[in-house]
Amino acid sequence: MAVAERKTGKTTIQVIERMMVLLDVLAEHAEPVTLKELAIHTTLHPSTAHRILNDMVACRIVDRSEMGSYRLGMRLLELGNLVKARLSVRNAALLPMRALHKLIGQTVNLSLRQGDEIVYIERASGERSGMQVVRAIGGRAPLHLTSVGKLFLAEDGPLGVHSYAARTRLPGYTQHSITDIQSLEYNLNWVRKHGYARDNEELELGVSCIAVGIYNDKDKLVAGLSLTAPTNRMQEEWLAALKDTALQISRGMGYNDEPVTDKE
Repeated sequence: MAVAERKTGKTTIQVIERMMVLLDVLAEHAEPVTLKELAIHTTLHPSTAHRILNDMVACRIVDRSEMGSYRLGMRLLELGNLVKARLSVRNAALLPMRALHKLIGQTVNLSLRQGDEIVYIERASGERSGMQVVRAIGGRAPLHLTSVGKLFLAEDGPLGVHSYAARTRLPGYTQHSITDIQSLEYNLNWVRKHGYARDNEELELGVSCIAVGIYNDKDKLVAGLSLTAPTNRMQEEWLAALKDTALQISRGMGYNDEPVTDKE
């Protein structure tokens, strides 16, 4: 390894270590911390701390107030919530997903929303499905082209859907993709009415999906459970088993599906 390469690697590690020290100090304070205080607590030169903080602000890891003080940024909250959701949902879903896959022999996916995409975080699949899995765990896909994504968009309401359409411009992947706001709104109204969502070869030709939502103890949609199969093999009878499995996972998340009754 060349001297310049070793130096660059060492410098990168040093910057990361300094970022972590700054984050640790900010985590210890409930109120915003001035640059001077951060420099004292971290023993970093103020110019060095300032340079690193600027990069962290640009990434939303740190927020800067009008007075020039710093505090932990909202991006950390977003990432923390995502990690928490992944861990808890995955733990609750793993065994029920495997049981569902064993029952029907098709691919079962667990997905979360992150921004304008869904992220595949777990899968139960095997050779019986007769279909090669294209998107691996950790893969992403647009909300409007996936059955799970439509569940989340249906929760957003009309204003949220229009905002999503404006941001993404509704790109299409196949000739079956939804690429205009009118078709998307019609599709989402169907989802709201029936309580589940479909992807009819909108993401991949020859592949269809059905999805049901997973809810937590606050009755909030936190993930989606979907069945993926070759279009010519998709069966309506699988929907009941998918709903039962999603409900089982939701109960594991603290969801209460018992009807509320008035007490005398």
